[in-house]
Amino acid sequence: MNHGKALDRHRKWLPLTFSLRFIFGNLNILGLSLLLMFCTGFLTWLGYLVTIHFADGLTGHFFQQAPESAGIIGWFMVKGWWLLKFLFLIFSRVIAFYLAFLVSYSLTSPGYAFLSLSTEKKYLGEDFTADESFSWAVLIKDLVEGCKIGIFGLGVTIAAIFLNLIPVFGAGLVVLLYIFYSTLMFIDYPTSRQHWSLGAKLGWLKEQWPKALRLGWLPALTSMIPVINIFLMALLFPLFTVHATLNFVKTTVVSEPGN
Repeated sequence: MNHGKALDRHRKWLPLTFSLRFIFGNLNILGLSLLLMFCTGFLTWLGYLVTIHFADGLTGHFFQQAPESAGIIGWFMVKGWWLLKFLFLIFSRVIAFYLAFLVSYSLTSPGYAFLSLSTEKKYLGEDFTADESFSWAVLIKDLVEGCKIGIFGLGVTIAAIFLNLIPVFGAGLVVLLYIFYSTLMFIDYPTSRQHWSLGAKLGWLKEQWPKALRLGWLPALTSMIPVINIFLMALLFPLFTVHATLNFVKTTVVSEPGN
């Protein structure tokens, strides 16, 4: 182990810039990251288009023609119609993005699990030990774990809808919810290799909430940027995966809580 890596090992937290240099300093990890960027972006965009087309096909006729604008009541009806149309477009596009991204995340989860594994192996070097090698069984297991987190994300999205209805504090609670869920997505890779249950992962979020906030705030806020969130998440998801893996294996004893 060289002196630079020894210094990195003694840091309490590895900054995002370190993770970026780590990716560009390892050609295999860089190549895998670029491949996953393309796959995530393509699948998310494709899923987004399909979802929007389906939603517009079911509800588009509701907004084909504005109501009559005769009189004061008619004026209010027209304004309400336009407001309802605007809210529907915004709401449907946001939901479509999250649905498309969760499907893309689930389908590409084996690739990101392999990226996380490669990162952990490269960083820990001779200290790295793995209890399983790559196989079709591992691939299927990673896919199943990704689907579990994706399904859990649907519940998070539904909860966010109701939390957003709370006056004053609702929007802040939604942001916190997505921050913790973002962290859950990224720590899922190293913890699943150690056979953590979903309950154990959620327990880690509760016990280590300062680390969870630190890992999840940037991915969560990135995912909330309208329109370009698809491209930003596809571009940055490999970086977030590497960053979360490095800091998780560095600051956490990799064994299930309570064991």
